[in-house]
Amino acid sequence: MALSAAGRRPNIVWILTDDQGYGEIGAHGNPYIQTPNLDQLHGEGVRFTDFHVGTTCAPTRAGLLTGHHCNSAGVWHTIGGRSLLRKDEWTLADALKEAGYRTGHFGKWHLGDASPFLPQERGFEESVAHGGGGIGNTPDYWGNDYFDDTYSVNGRPVKFEGFCADVFFAAGLKFIEQHRKENFFCYVASNTPHGPWNVERRYWEPYAAVAPSEQRARFYGTVSNLDENVGKLRARLRELGIADRTILVFMTDNGSGGGVTCDAQGHVEEGPCNYNAGMRGVKGWEYEGGHRVPFFLYGPAVGAAGGRDIPHLTSYVDFMPTMLDLCGIEAPPERSFHGQSLKPLIAGQPGGNWNERLLVADVQRVARPVKWHKSCVMKNRWRLINGRELYDLAADPRQTRDVAARYPGLVAELRDGYGRWWDLVSEQFDRDIPFSIGESDAEVVLTTHDIRNEAAQAVWNQGQVRKGQIVSGYWEIDVRRAGRYRFELRRWPRESGHPLTHGFRGADVEIRWDCLSERWAAFYRDGEALDIRWARLEIGDQVLFAEVERGAKSVVFEMDLPKGPAHLYPAFHGGHTQTMAPYYIYVVKR
Repeated sequence: MALSAAGRRPNIVWILTDDQGYGEIGAHGNPYIQTPNLDQLHGEGVRFTDFHVGTTCAPTRAGLLTGHHCNSAGVWHTIGGRSLLRKDEWTLADALKEAGYRTGHFGKWHLGDASPFLPQERGFEESVAHGGGGIGNTPDYWGNDYFDDTYSVNGRPVKFEGFCADVFFAAGLKFIEQHRKENFFCYVASNTPHGPWNVERRYWEPYAAVAPSEQRARFYGTVSNLDENVGKLRARLRELGIADRTILVFMTDNGSGGGVTCDAQGHVEEGPCNYNAGMRGVKGWEYEGGHRVPFFLYGPAVGAAGGRDIPHLTSYVDFMPTMLDLCGIEAPPERSFHGQSLKPLIAGQPGGNWNERLLVADVQRVARPVKWHKSCVMKNRWRLINGRELYDLAADPRQTRDVAARYPGLVAELRDGYGRWWDLVSEQFDRDIPFSIGESDAEVVLTTHDIRNEAAQAVWNQGQVRKGQIVSGYWEIDVRRAGRYRFELRRWPRESGHPLTHGFRGADVEIRWDCLSERWAAFYRDGEALDIRWARLEIGDQVLFAEVERGAKSVVFEMDLPKGPAHLYPAFHGGHTQTMAPYYIYVVKR
């Protein structure tokens, strides 16, 4: 099964969408959404119907790319320096590249925007990426609004024409065409349908009459655009004559992030365009709707013929070992996975006792993981929520009846299993996950998307930068070479051109206002002036101060640093009532 009819290893095209829930596919019973291409893929492929990921963006990506539970890999949040994939993790791209595959990533990354976390440092030869967890986040190019944006191409800013998802799929197709005679791994990670749901009217207007709000219509519209791109990609694979030696993967990264309205307990409210496949909870919830997602595989290498369901309990940590197994690639002895290959299930020869398998999903949007915090322990049809509530999905798929009192022995068993899992994932919690400075002569850009503090607060998007939102904290760094370093502290990024204390009214960049809803248009308007008078830089036992010169765009410090780990504490001070961190820091070795 690992080799195509021609005796070659199969290619992999992996499509991962952002915030599209299990219910936002027509084939899963949604009577409102139009997804003909995904419905066709569902009808033709192997479908894992009980597949679970992290409950938010970056954690899922960490688990999928490493075969390790996200908390163990250092990724348990989406901001605050805890969306950074540990440097010593071995990724699927690393493994495939080492096996001779050409590797490309296109779209969302969300595992670090500076060294050593960049996609081109984690096994991808080519990358076209936006910054942060979404377009318009603090690490992203200033003023990106989904249309005609500037993205990072192997670390270099390049301006593109078109809608973001179209750009990323087109870049992926270009990569496929260039390497169609070789083995390739093409990872297309769309940032849609994640908010702010900026999309052309022609996609969302068909839903306007039935959706409960314009925002919901826009969310559905971005899914329709994705579906269109999936269809184009599949058609092109056939035109190129490589569909018969390519594994096509489709999945999403967590529960719905905009397509479902729930009550305070996570139960779905009645109404049109509010479909969740009968599940409780959405993105960021420990209940089923937070982490059960679609996972489709198609291609001769997986033996798909006419569509087939695989109902076994499976997890994102199974993805990497499965892909390597399907490609006939063995991991070296020093590498291991928390998951296992699903190839036997795909081949229809499961063996073993899959029904006894125990898995965990949790929500750790905190500075340091907390035991039992928003957790779900899964075994076959059972779900233990937060160590207390027990649900039998076979009898109660909506998770409305807590039966923990009826099954105390099962509760104890699942709690014990969680304890073993916690022991495994918590081994590295106290280790820093530092940015590297001085690894090369290249400049490193740090932003408050990744600032560290005990409140897990960050200025993570450009709307917050415009408003002058105050945050304080530090960055974990690893000084790779001893010597003198230059630190440039900024309130605005370089490409904006604004002085430190500058404010403005209206927009400071060109925006496609016709494609933005009023709710999100404010994100791109107005920049508050800040009374910044002096700056401070502290690393180890060294502390430097400088006054802000009139009209200055930045404050620059130089400091001699020894090799090794450190914490970087920069700050601006002035007439405001609280010390604040600079939103952007540019670091280079002199």
